[in-house]
Amino acid sequence: MNQLKTLFLNQNDVKECGGEQMPKFVETMEKVFSLHDKGDYILPNKTVLRWGDMDSESSTGRINSMPGYIGGEFNSCGIKWISSAPSNPFKHNLPRAMGIIVLNDPETLIPNAIIDGTLISAMRTGANSGVVAKHLAKKDARVLGLVGAGVQNRTQLMAIYHSVPTLEKIKITDLDYNRAQNFVNQMKETIPLPIEIVDNAEEAVKGSDIFTTATVTKKPIIQPEWVEDGSLYIHVGSHECEFDVINQSNKIVVDDWEELKHRGVETISIMYKNNGFDEANLYAELGEIVNRKKAGRENDSEKIYFNSCGLGIQDLAMAKIIYEKALEENRGQWISFWDQPSFV
Repeated sequence: MNQLKTLFLNQNDVKECGGEQMPKFVETMEKVFSLHDKGDYILPNKTVLRWGDMDSESSTGRINSMPGYIGGEFNSCGIKWISSAPSNPFKHNLPRAMGIIVLNDPETLIPNAIIDGTLISAMRTGANSGVVAKHLAKKDARVLGLVGAGVQNRTQLMAIYHSVPTLEKIKITDLDYNRAQNFVNQMKETIPLPIEIVDNAEEAVKGSDIFTTATVTKKPIIQPEWVEDGSLYIHVGSHECEFDVINQSNKIVVDDWEELKHRGVETISIMYKNNGFDEANLYAELGEIVNRKKAGRENDSEKIYFNSCGLGIQDLAMAKIIYEKALEENRGQWISFWDQPSFV
């Protein structure tokens, strides 16, 4: 039997193979949502390792295990193992999230590649919102409000800027003004639009055609009276809005309703668990809109709410593209688990 070789790709390899190309990520995520709607995937429930109850994730952190298979042109299976420690950037000067992706051969099921998943995960999370904005934002959306100045809103901005060419202004707020200023300094190098720091979440939301929340708050931030007609709210974090923000929405769209119910930490999931949300009021999963089974935005007065929990099949699709590019360009480092296996 041949020696088992597995390709290891670090973050620099991922970057060299397209890991920072947001247009490619948005295009790929749209294909994944389409396949999700067609049922061409396998997605076991996300498993969460935490040190305490659900609220502990906002302080102590968590590790998510996300296996899956995505078909179509990807034919990719494997797992993402990703940690999230909210104190890392402040206490250890490390990323809040760090992940690895293992790709398995779809026939032999042996591991073909071990890939840094930190960049892929951040980029695909932003890219999801690029797809959302493409289908659910007003056609002339001009103002984007961002609540939270962490990594997630960086990729949210990159993706929404790509998908909404009419954008003219960005507003950003964070509890830490210096983080907000760092955000502006970094993003102005790639986003040629004015980015204004505002004092609070209310200012970020009011007057925004699109707004996102990407925080680790334990208590809801967004209040229903802030949300204006015609806006698109992209909810990235966990329990970030009051229940009535969702109740007053004209359309409620999610990535995967069963996964959201299973995960249980997002506002809409908490509402459902406490009998505060009737799933009959769910308008669509995003794949239904991508595949034109249901309409996206139908007028400029609709308040549309989108929430996602993130799907491992998204990471596996993009990891497959990165892996194939690495093979083509002879990047990465080959590692061997055996010369001859001990047991066959």
